[in-house]
Order: sequence, then C-alpha cells, then structure tokens
Amino acid sequence: MAKLYFQYSTMNAGKSTVLLQAAHNYRERGMDSYLLTVDFDDRGGEGKIASRIGISEPAETFSAKTDLFQKIENRLKKGHVACVFIDEAQFLSKAQVWQLARAVDDLKVPVMCYGLRVDFRGELFPGSAALLALADEMREVRTICHCGKKATMVVRQDAEGKVLLDGAQVQIGGNETYVSLCRKHWRDAMDM
Repeated sequence: MAKLYFQYSTMNAGKSTVLLQAAHNYRERGMDSYLLTVDFDDRGGEGKIASRIGISEPAETFSAKTDLFQKIENRLKKGHVACVFIDEAQFLSKAQVWQLARAVDDLKVPVMCYGLRVDFRGELFPGSAALLALADEMREVRTICHCGKKATMVVRQDAEGKVLLDGAQVQIGGNETYVSLCRKHWRDAMDM
C-alpha cells in the first residue's frame, strides 16, 4: 500500500544519507526509484542528492513552479517506479505536498520525503508544515547537541561564528553556516 512518508530533523542528522541508503536498497533488489531534489541547492553538484559523509546520487530537480504530480506521472509512463524519494522537502509548497499526496493516492506510488522541520528562527517551513499535516507516516531522524541531548533546533551563524537572529528563511549552507542544538542551547544562543 502506497503512503506519503516524512522523515524530518535538524541539520546534520543524516537525512540525505538515510534517503540514499533507502534508494540503494530498492536498487539492490532490482526495483527502480525516482530521486528528486530542489533545483537551487547545488552544494553536492547540480542535480545531485549528496550526503556530507561523501555519498551522492543523481536526481531530477524541481522548482517552486513544478507540478510534482505531473512530474511523477510522466516518469511512471517511462516505466515502473517502486518509490519516489524527495530530498530537501522543507522547500516544497503546500500545493506541492498535496500533489505528492495525490500521487500516492491516485498513482499508487510510495513517496518518501526528507527535510528539515524548523528554520533557524524555530518556525516551520511551509513544506514541512504541510507534510506534518498530510503524511501517512512520520519519523524523526535524530542528531545531538554539543551537550549530548537530542538536537531539535538549529542556529545560523555568520563567517565569524556569530549567531544570526534575522534573515531570509532560506539560505543554503552546511556546517559552516548551521549548528544543531537542543532547545535549551538554542534559546541561550538566540537570547530568549
């Protein structure tokens, strides 16, 4: 039975690694999967899902204007797909999450989404909010704060390591830009 899945966490928890491992498992069993990622995140290379541990796979990209139901339907016309994988799912729009739900319901293909739950201000991303509302199954991919507690928040830092309190919700970056923290240490860093 096809379902819409959402695996979420903070930065550097290994979401892309988990996605790539799951896609590998399908491929190893002779089942095709369809990998998608947002078009403006090219940290691992254009049209690639890359993990910070050094593994990557080619992926098709989507933009804010992409009709994901149509994109998946077009891919299925070329041959069976056992599962659709979406990386950077926090960047989906609410409408795109509904398109993914429709693909699950009408095209009967499982869709596994991986993304951040909250931004550096502690606010839900639009795609994450929609997935939290619509996903059939959700799972947290965990990472830890420097104190050893579970990290659920992230701060954005400038080049000197100073915590930024304001800015655009979307800024692509990795370890040089973001640090995952538990709620207490996030509050301390944000002076809350």
